[in-house]
Amino acid sequence: MRNSGMFILLPSRCDSMASCDERDAFMSAPAQTSTRDSILNLLLQKGELEAGDLAEQLTISVQAMRRHLRGLENDGLIECSSHSKGPGRPSYRWRLTGQGRDRFPDGSGRFALGLLDSMRATLPEQTLKDLLNQQAEDKAQHYRGLLGNGPLAERLERLADLRRDEGYVTTCSLDDDGRSWRLQELHCSVQRIAEEFPAVCDQELLLIRRTVPDCVVERVHWRLEGGHACGFRVTPGEAP
Repeated sequence: MRNSGMFILLPSRCDSMASCDERDAFMSAPAQTSTRDSILNLLLQKGELEAGDLAEQLTISVQAMRRHLRGLENDGLIECSSHSKGPGRPSYRWRLTGQGRDRFPDGSGRFALGLLDSMRATLPEQTLKDLLNQQAEDKAQHYRGLLGNGPLAERLERLADLRRDEGYVTTCSLDDDGRSWRLQELHCSVQRIAEEFPAVCDQELLLIRRTVPDCVVERVHWRLEGGHACGFRVTPGEAP
């Protein structure tokens, strides 16, 4: 879940480095989370900071800060780069990764809904549908370039990977008939938009069909009709 809050109240400064380390070792899980969030907030505001600067601003020891930084780095939320200040050891500055920035509120969904609302109010229905279909065609062409011309199973597994990278929770499995494949999206990254504009789902179906044009693609589950997921059956063979 993305952190939507601003800075959380920080602990008071310790009297000594040792007492800071001791306190940090016995911090509760919620306090650990608060420190991590505060680090991310600081890096968002400042761009890049050294461990010492972060420790000073959050009133914890540099050793404790480095432990937090290593944990955030392992989670893919931050990264560091070295900077030389002349003779001697280089300094290391920390900054957010793209994944780290994704932890903060994102208004793109609201923007997309507003844009589609404006388009629906000013454009003929068919024109809006044509625009969505053209987007599906363009994206399918991009997918095809990434999938290549390998066996269908390999292409579909790669497609599922691409969809997961875009925020969908996509699975790919052989269907019960042993010939078709089942693509299921247990979480849809455009679900909120699809609820307001079901035409987006038609665009998704067209996208899958154009991505594997040597197959017949059918929708077998649809969340907007009460399904637990959106599912597509992909069967080798030219579409009618």
